Amino acid sequence: MNAIEWLSERWLQAGIENGDTVLLHSNILRTLALLKRKGFKPSASVVFDSFLAAVGHNGTLLVPLFNFDFTSGTTFDFRHTESQMGALTEVARKYQGAIRTGHPVYSFCAIGAKAEAFNGVDNYSGYGSDSPFAILKQLNGKIAVLDIEENNSMTFHHHVEEMMSVPYRYSKEFRASYINAAGVEQEKGYAIYVRDLENHVVTHLTPLGEKLWANEIYEGDRPNENSGLRIGDANAIYTFVQEVIARGDALGNLYKVEEQQ
Repeated sequence: MNAIEWLSERWLQAGIENGDTVLLHSNILRTLALLKRKGFKPSASVVFDSFLAAVGHNGTLLVPLFNFDFTSGTTFDFRHTESQMGALTEVARKYQGAIRTGHPVYSFCAIGAKAEAFNGVDNYSGYGSDSPFAILKQLNGKIAVLDIEENNSMTFHHHVEEMMSVPYRYSKEFRASYINAAGVEQEKGYAIYVRDLENHVVTHLTPLGEKLWANEIYEGDRPNENSGLRIGDANAIYTFVQEVIARGDALGNLYKVEEQQ
């Protein structure tokens, strides 16, 4: 068994299934160390290929290429702007045939059988109704998180918050230079449903993550335990978070208000 096969087995045991459409958030440092201890040559490419092997030819991987420089006025280049989400995501961005989406902050790339569903997606709002998060839900996809805590990984929760028009976030437009796939540059504006900083809102997702485990919406392993990969059905997660917000329980589950000194 080679390294790709060995890792692929781990992901399948955690709950990924052949043919799945999966949004993958990842921290691969521990996995690379595990590969080295097993006598394999560790690399981000091997880890990425193992996820492709796990979903199979009929499956699809959706990988975040988030980069926050546009919010500070830095030019976004659709063809060349790198992901700030780690080595695996850069392997995915450069993968032959990968389809990139157009939002300059919350960009994704899709690879596999249903990748074409993301072709030409240029959503104005990062978490909006036409975003890759919404498409993932429409495709009955899953979310897989490798060795990252809830607070630093589950951007999908913000999609639910925007769809529910929560009062502790609001839409804010950012404008900067944007170079499209054809190399044409122009100034463009894109929105993000941001926290209400004036009212000291802080993202606080850990309690919600515990509830997702308790309600068996997550399966697999917690960060830094066994495979470190947890998986949840995107529609089930959406419905659960939606109900939390509708009950008025977002405070303490999705956000907290930071005390001022």
